Amino acid sequence: MNPANEISPATSIEALLGHTFSRPELLREALTHRSALQIRARRGGSNERLEFVGDRVLGLLVAEWLAERFPGEQEGDLGRRLAHLVSQPVLADVADAIGLGAALSAAPGEVRAGVKRRATVLADALEAALGALYLDGGLDKAREFVRRAWDGAMRAQLAPPKDAKTTLQEWAQARGLDLPSYLVASREGPPHAPRFVVTVSVGGATGTGRAGTKRAAEQAAATDLLRMLTA
Repeated sequence: MNPANEISPATSIEALLGHTFSRPELLREALTHRSALQIRARRGGSNERLEFVGDRVLGLLVAEWLAERFPGEQEGDLGRRLAHLVSQPVLADVADAIGLGAALSAAPGEVRAGVKRRATVLADALEAALGALYLDGGLDKAREFVRRAWDGAMRAQLAPPKDAKTTLQEWAQARGLDLPSYLVASREGPPHAPRFVVTVSVGGATGTGRAGTKRAAEQAAATDLLRMLTA
């Protein structure tokens, strides 16, 4: 095939997002892992700033969708549904389904180490892509993408999911194990926009979660570990 006729990763992602960017530098930034900035001078930055925007946009759009879809449910049930749909494992699954990892730019060493397959990296990149889509195309374009990409996850929620931490605790108690142990592995970012990385361990297995609050990161870690334990 003539290289001039090949479809670039960015073009493929534009098709998946359903939007042609008027500011392609936004999409380029969204697809740049921070490791790529360390190997050469590069215009723009990594996707961390756009991830911050996308996280807020996703929360708003999923909350709006849930309120429409489940008009009889109260805040508690809606909150548990929301926490699940914006959790790291679900984001990683959506990112994997649309092939986002293949379009990411990262340092060669990180690529060989499998960075493009890591759940945390995929989830962050998806939020960044959504942030770029919102900034370039507006809320309607972002809504169209979210409702298309999260449709399967939304339909799978026949009943409000249980709180992940509670479910994990019940799982451990039913097997006579010690209660899950949570640890803040790191805190990143500026004070006004922190990112917590939390690990949880039980029965010799460990899960990891990352979110803008410690509580949300604990829930994401519990969800990650439950997925491994019940696979």
